[in-house]
Amino acid sequence: MINFEPIFANDGYRPNVGIIICNREGQVFWAHRINNDGWQFPQGGISRNEGLIDAMYRELQEETGLLSGQVKIVAHTKRWLHYDLPQKLLRNQRRRSPIGGRKRVSFKGQKQVWFLVELIDDDSAVNLQAGLEQPEFDDWRWVDLNHAIDNIVDFKRSVYQKAIGELEQFLPNFN
Repeated sequence: MINFEPIFANDGYRPNVGIIICNREGQVFWAHRINNDGWQFPQGGISRNEGLIDAMYRELQEETGLLSGQVKIVAHTKRWLHYDLPQKLLRNQRRRSPIGGRKRVSFKGQKQVWFLVELIDDDSAVNLQAGLEQPEFDDWRWVDLNHAIDNIVDFKRSVYQKAIGELEQFLPNFN
């Protein structure tokens, strides 16, 4: 059982899940963001009414079209990993208040629990158009972990290094 309470702490970080999808050869899923030249692992926010695993499966389906039966959870980070957003990306967001209505919430970055999942179906199960009206990604490929670290945007690099450092031992064919 995963227990990272409190998920919604007043700490200035938006709770989020990150997903490293691997194949049987130990390569990882690397996705290209629509209308952007950046590549990254799937990730997304956690709603107040869901747990970490539910959020991970929802984000997985929304961003890749993969369903829970097409992957298996291999491991997850043991703690929240944090990164700060660059000043130009910070913005106020409107979110539902737990007591009704909407309130303005600002944050300085994201805190993430990272999951390593293995694709147990074949590559054709990936459908970037399956989940959202406006997909997050328009292309994807299998890469090695070093490629991901070397090619992620600078402000996410340290969190990727921490997540990969903790989870790479669980990859298939890890030496």
